[in-house]
Amino acid sequence: MASVFTEAEIAYLRERMRGTIGTVGPDGQPHLTPTTLHYNESEDAIDVGGVSFGSTKKWRDVGKNPKVTLLIEDVLQNPRLARTIEIRGTAALHETGEETIKPRLANFDAQFVRIRPKRIVAWGLEEAATTAGEFQVNARTVG
Repeated sequence: MASVFTEAEIAYLRERMRGTIGTVGPDGQPHLTPTTLHYNESEDAIDVGGVSFGSTKKWRDVGKNPKVTLLIEDVLQNPRLARTIEIRGTAALHETGEETIKPRLANFDAQFVRIRPKRIVAWGLEEAATTAGEFQVNARTVG
């Protein structure tokens, strides 16, 4: 099965451990928080978890509304280049299986969410995009 991500996006996801997840609360208000992530190659999805994750607002929000956005970004200094991937998708709660994303933290929860991409927007990741004049956005619906 072919991945919904490009090779450059997969390489970027493999090197990143943190991102920002956006969920929607019961009142419709967006909620953004930093989180730990892992590109799950066998599922072609992103697994997100963290310390006390099962007791967080983001966990509760996903339980009521599975629509999420995950933003992973950084800026290279020399040459200066912003790199970003925004993944909009559907998240599912998982009670166990955190070993795929668990860093060296004793209080990392067993609970995590798996995000299945529906739309991907990325820039600064493709090899040709090395200067501001070559800035490229790769936006597409994948599911």
